Amino acid sequence: MKWAIIIGLILLVASCKVAKPYHTPQEAVGASLYRDSIQTADSSNLADLSWKQLFSDTTLQALIADGIAHNLDLEVAMARIRQATANLRQSRAAFFPELSGGLTATYQQQANRGAVSNELYELAGSSSWEADLWGKYRSSKRAALAALLQSQSYKRAVMTQLVSDIATNYYALLGYDAQLQVTLKTVENRKLDAITMKTLKESDVVTSAAVVQSEANRYAAEVTIPDLRQSIRQTENAISVLLGRNPGDIQRDSLKDQKVYTDLKIGVPIQLLANRPDVQEAEYQYRYNFELTNAARAYFYPSLTITAQGGLYSTSVSNFFNAPALFGSVVGGLTQPIFNRGLNKQRLQVAQAQQDEALITFRQTLLTAGQEVSDALFNYQAAVEKISLRERQIAYLQKAVDYTKELLKYTSSTNYTDVLTSEQSLLSAQLDHISDKLQQLQAVVNLYRSLGGGWK
Repeated sequence: MKWAIIIGLILLVASCKVAKPYHTPQEAVGASLYRDSIQTADSSNLADLSWKQLFSDTTLQALIADGIAHNLDLEVAMARIRQATANLRQSRAAFFPELSGGLTATYQQQANRGAVSNELYELAGSSSWEADLWGKYRSSKRAALAALLQSQSYKRAVMTQLVSDIATNYYALLGYDAQLQVTLKTVENRKLDAITMKTLKESDVVTSAAVVQSEANRYAAEVTIPDLRQSIRQTENAISVLLGRNPGDIQRDSLKDQKVYTDLKIGVPIQLLANRPDVQEAEYQYRYNFELTNAARAYFYPSLTITAQGGLYSTSVSNFFNAPALFGSVVGGLTQPIFNRGLNKQRLQVAQAQQDEALITFRQTLLTAGQEVSDALFNYQAAVEKISLRERQIAYLQKAVDYTKELLKYTSSTNYTDVLTSEQSLLSAQLDHISDKLQQLQAVVNLYRSLGGGWK
């Protein structure tokens, strides 16, 4: 008994050396992941906010809630979680012995007339159990757990992307609405311009060229309306798909009523490991392959298997359960692999290569995350600067349109080309102003997603 305990302790210590402990590769997270110009030690993070706190528009909140309840990609993610849960449950069962039973009946009759027939009925059971000396099953169970955690991270990643996609498309829809309103108003103004040009032509203030140019100017704005309406319809359809419903109208507010969340805290890069689901997913994939490498390493060491058999048999059915014949056996064996055509070596090399690939993917995911955070933050800052400058540009262009129209009536030094140029510049600036506001709103959404917000 003493020797058995000593051998068991030796095997236990040896098994700890075979299966290496897992550590998160935090060295992949650099302090300058967000670029030097926006380094911060403040751990306050936009990703910690609920999407209900970030988006004040109640209509948008209702759409996001509807999407979370009915989105088909989220249903796929839930199915993956169920699969991973079943795999984990099975990996835990690997620690228990296998048990099987069987009932056989044999009847023999000799060809000679009058020969005695032989009957044999047997009920037997067998069991087999392999001791997890080197942590092969423990590593497999940890790998299955990592796969489950990865599937849960995938669900969170889908949810984060879903919240971002709904908000981004919602704001795009409001932007198209605003551009359509500006264009329709511009068309009405240019219709009045055409009437004014005809009146001035009758008074010999302008030429026929100015009249036809005013008509062309009107249609230049009006021709963009079908494209805007098509974009509105396509965006409504895209949101409908995200909500898991048939394409249709989307209830919405207006762009001018949207409040931009301005307290944009990005925290520190290490928080991406806890907040960003795709980073978590990549790490769990690495952990999964790490544990499979441990399991592959254990195949090089001997395995201890204990098998047992037992049962009873009888030569007649009537006396089966009173049968005097019982049998049973217990066998323990230690098997050391010597040559198996390089299978163990191939299994370990493949597992190590897959582990290296997963680590590279994890690092690449982190780099991409840092890039997206940096891009989104600077995109927001650029939008804020453009909005301020664009408002001044529009104010001056509006004055230019008013002045050129007045000058056209009272002086020959101005022609309709000047009016046309100023009107086209004004319309372009007004549409760009809408795009600037849209860029600002969507930059907040992108920053929120890139930091890992939306699933909490």
